[in-house]
Amino acid sequence: MTATVSKLKTGKPLKERVSAEEWEQRVALAACYRLAAAHRMTDMIYTHISARVPGPDEHFLINAYGLLFDEITASSLVKVDIKGEIIEDETGLGINPAGYVIHSAIHAARHDVMCVMHTHTSAGLAVAAQKNGLLPLTQHAMRFWNRLAYHDYEGIALDLDEQKRLTAHLGDKEAMILRNHGLLVTGTTVRAAFDNMYYLERACQAQVAAMTGSAELVIPSPEVCERVAQQFQRPNRTAVNKDWPALLRMLDRSDSSYRD
Repeated sequence: MTATVSKLKTGKPLKERVSAEEWEQRVALAACYRLAAAHRMTDMIYTHISARVPGPDEHFLINAYGLLFDEITASSLVKVDIKGEIIEDETGLGINPAGYVIHSAIHAARHDVMCVMHTHTSAGLAVAAQKNGLLPLTQHAMRFWNRLAYHDYEGIALDLDEQKRLTAHLGDKEAMILRNHGLLVTGTTVRAAFDNMYYLERACQAQVAAMTGSAELVIPSPEVCERVAQQFQRPNRTAVNKDWPALLRMLDRSDSSYRD
């Protein structure tokens, strides 16, 4: 999983060497990295967001190992196959082996998943270290009621043997807490994955804040929690067509270089 000479190198800009669908995915993924940076969901260069490349090949895009999230552009994303061979790397930096282990496992096992996002935030780590995990203390948390998986910590994710346990624990869910490690979400689009992570992170932040006080916590009934979760899953929600363009406009106002 080290950088290799690009097989596609022809002297043309990367945008002209890949399909329009791949370029669109690259721009969306680069935007997701910038949004993660804007919302302080970073751990220097050590976490990852990946996206499946549209098409028949088992390829996915992931960050170059050495760039901060706010440096990532559409062209700097590294294209890798499921076996870990680098197909395209404009940076020459290669990828994080732990990122490959986690992301390739999920992309190989879940063909419904287009994007995987993994973070090491303070709130996410705190809840990942709590025995009871995420509690339904807030509307944000109830979104994940009975829809959140857990995976026990086994050490830094460098062992390929862990992949089968990781994917077995995730099952068909979209979100998982990696105990003592952090948060992981998936999505059928880059936008969906960011949405899942944003609200899982907010739920963890609220839980940590609520538990710092001495006041008794209010936990709604299981029936209410399930109702809220189903409300978030209703098929006529219009947010999926409105929030992502607004987020891209926010990025473009400050720095549109993620599109390069």
